[in-house]
Amino acid sequence: MLIYSHTVTPRLQYVASFLTQYYGESFLLTTDWQYFQSADKHKINYSATSINEQTLWIKPVDLLFEAGVKKQSIDCFEHAHGYKAFFATEGALGFDLFAAVFYLLSRYEEYLPHQKDSYGRYAHENSLAYKNGFLHLPLINIWLEDFREILQEIWNLELGIRSFQFVPTYDIDIAWSYQNKGFLRNAGGTVKSIVNGQWARVRERFKVLRGKEQDPYDCYDWLDAIHWKYELWPLYFFHVGQERNQYDKNIATTNSAFQELIKHHAHTYVVGLHPSWSSGDKAEFFQKEKEELERLASQKITFSRQHYIRFTLPDTFRRLIHNGIREDYSMGYGSINGFRASISTPFHWYDLDNEVATILQLHPFCFMDANAFFEQNLSVEDAFDELMHYYHVTKQCGAVLITIWHNQFLGTDPMFKGWQELYERFLKTVVY
Repeated sequence: MLIYSHTVTPRLQYVASFLTQYYGESFLLTTDWQYFQSADKHKINYSATSINEQTLWIKPVDLLFEAGVKKQSIDCFEHAHGYKAFFATEGALGFDLFAAVFYLLSRYEEYLPHQKDSYGRYAHENSLAYKNGFLHLPLINIWLEDFREILQEIWNLELGIRSFQFVPTYDIDIAWSYQNKGFLRNAGGTVKSIVNGQWARVRERFKVLRGKEQDPYDCYDWLDAIHWKYELWPLYFFHVGQERNQYDKNIATTNSAFQELIKHHAHTYVVGLHPSWSSGDKAEFFQKEKEELERLASQKITFSRQHYIRFTLPDTFRRLIHNGIREDYSMGYGSINGFRASISTPFHWYDLDNEVATILQLHPFCFMDANAFFEQNLSVEDAFDELMHYYHVTKQCGAVLITIWHNQFLGTDPMFKGWQELYERFLKTVVY
């Protein structure tokens, strides 16, 4: 596939590289008009002037030929093919597909002035996807699958078909509710429960600590069993920060049981770092936590996901790259489920400030149990229906469905009653 443009910019190169990765077909760029006209290739004319009916024409907007960030004029519209689009223009598609893909993938809007949520994160209410009602859809995947059909219709071109994948991931923020926390933390928790009149919690804690009951957050054997049963290869992200505060509450890495838990999972699955909240305020903590997890896992750590999905562009992702992280699973919201970058396929991060495609690969997620429960206040049944929606829309596009689960949701804590059953019910649907 040959694309003609009057100028080749880093932004256009990034889009061409992404399309190559997505379709498994080379999308080459040229500014040589004579070569473009004579080349024996399928051709896309990405310029202001149409050539002929044999060449697919997309009239560009300015975005891919600019540098820096400025407020863009964006009007979403209902495309004739049944989806939302923006950057309306002349040509075969009716909109500038390349610029629209870049705008969403680069998270351009997150570099513009915006409101932050109560955790200091980019608030989802700012986003184009939320305001225009397509946050629940992998819109880029939908566009590209439609584009695939257009190319096939014009040139009878068979591009590589993408296969649906399901990737379960787990954040281990608090490995156990009562066990392995030591005397002081358990004593403090007991007093707090008594003050709040939570006598069932008090009884449960004593039973667990005396070995009469299993810790309510301990679902690790159950997870091992269902992974084996359904032939799943999950990823686990461990929080190993050692500062204690409102957001960082995991077990100390000096605890032998926690060490064994990490070693077991590192031996069996892929493990990554779940950087502490504190590491977002003190950059030096990140490297210390990564080194600690590498020591405990006896392997190099190149995967990560931000705790509370707390990240700021471009600083957080630059820090990841600087510290040797190559794949990150934070691209989603910590306040609502949906597709933050409007895609459900891995892609490389583009650093807008430096105008460069980076080596950091981003894996977007669309469903997190904590969002459904705490932020959206969904019942178990409504959460299942939402999860099934994401399954259907990603499968239809041959995309990757990445979900986030927490061990406390999948154990025996009465607060999360029904969630373990929800998960296995979902797995039966996905696998079979």
